[in-house]
Amino acid sequence: MGIRSFLSKPLAAYVVRQQRKWATRPVETQQKVFRYLIDKAKQTAFGKDHDFSGIRTHEDYKKKVPVHDYEDLKSYIERVKAGEEDVLWPGKPLYFAKTSGTASGTKYIPISKESIPYHINSARDALLNYVYESGKGRFLDGKLIFLSGSPEMHKENGIYIGRLSGISNHHVPSYLRTNQMPSWETNIMEDWEAKVDTIVEETLGKDMTLISGIPPWVQMYFDKIVARTGKKIKDVFPNFELFVYGGVNFEPYRAKLFETIGRKVDSVETYPASEGFIAYQDSQKERGLLLLLNHGIFYEFIPADQYFEKNPPRLGIGEVELGVNYAVVMSTNAGLWGYSIGDTVQFVSKDPYRIIVSGRIKHFISAFGEHVIGSEVEGAMKYAVSRHPEVELVEFTVAPQVTPAEGLPLHEWYIEFAKPPADLAAFEKDLNLQLQKLNSYYDDLISGNVLRPLKIYSLQKAAFQEYMKSQGKLGGQNKVPRLSNDRKLADELQKYSI
Repeated sequence: MGIRSFLSKPLAAYVVRQQRKWATRPVETQQKVFRYLIDKAKQTAFGKDHDFSGIRTHEDYKKKVPVHDYEDLKSYIERVKAGEEDVLWPGKPLYFAKTSGTASGTKYIPISKESIPYHINSARDALLNYVYESGKGRFLDGKLIFLSGSPEMHKENGIYIGRLSGISNHHVPSYLRTNQMPSWETNIMEDWEAKVDTIVEETLGKDMTLISGIPPWVQMYFDKIVARTGKKIKDVFPNFELFVYGGVNFEPYRAKLFETIGRKVDSVETYPASEGFIAYQDSQKERGLLLLLNHGIFYEFIPADQYFEKNPPRLGIGEVELGVNYAVVMSTNAGLWGYSIGDTVQFVSKDPYRIIVSGRIKHFISAFGEHVIGSEVEGAMKYAVSRHPEVELVEFTVAPQVTPAEGLPLHEWYIEFAKPPADLAAFEKDLNLQLQKLNSYYDDLISGNVLRPLKIYSLQKAAFQEYMKSQGKLGGQNKVPRLSNDRKLADELQKYSI
């Protein structure tokens, strides 16, 4: 046992004890965060514009501060970018996390001196929860890798600007620096394929014990290692113990990733966002991710089916129910107020409050009133794969077809298989039946002959990689939308259909 793994166990016990203190008092904890945020920002431009001095309760807040998206806050953010102080939060932010938007183009999300410790320590605490529960800490003594975007940043008006993963890279604790891979020179490479090739060169022969990243890009890294060595990952990295991921649901990728590894390894899911570190998996035994209620973020939850109403309900933590799809709204210690991050979650536990990420509020299919969401298509896929164990999945996305050349409208599934089903028609049928079970509206439309059952389009090898490359979004934190309400992605993917 090395010094890092030895010292991790008492630290893990301390972190879990502190965690339980706030997790067992969720409403009180959120009320303290709320009061801190309002009091701290009273004298900012935003606080004055929205009468923070007159806010005493959540009800007051809802009356004075509407739900915002990026465009709504953009005028304030532009003032901060120009160098003005005390706009959204006292002083200036330390960083802007640059993210790719759609309607908004590039977005600049502030990260303050108060919020950055939560971004960094939450990732640490996720690992320490694993150490505490499992008793395993050996992975801390080996080499650790996070497949991420470039850590390079530039400075404008006293504020550093870069990708969140790059900003986080600058705050890796010194005691882990000697373990961290890849090298700085490799990490700043912009060409993702060349970068992964170089990471393969650097990591072969090393004692890799923890590997972290978005599952499809980790799969790409593993595939290159297998092609280079002809071996399973377990034989290349025999001490590989822990896979850490976030950003997408792991289930569609699990079977292929573990087949490539050659054995099961433990995994820890995290839910980091540029707006704040929202949740992490605190247990290997319990479902869901622990919502971080004392991390400088006040949460509101809007029932997803009411999100687009004129005045939808905005619920505090004590008002949510299990199994309901909620849009996440955040007010943060970096100066985001009533900010809708676009994600949807469902609570799977209230003691403590644990969530699963169910999709994106604007990523759904409701071309016919069915409102199919990400967790439903992923659940249907998980079931179909379980019924056809020979199947290995690379990636998939779903879109509606409103005006087919013949027959009724339908949902089209674009799937890249590493190993296709022996009976595609049976796989298609199982997928459709399970989606009917998971979504009653979809079931009604199928039963009522408004829609016909879904159709699968099998795609060429590396289709999704080629598509992402064509869009300039290969690698890093970029993800393929799981489903769309239009045909833009689907029409592009048709080019790769077999």
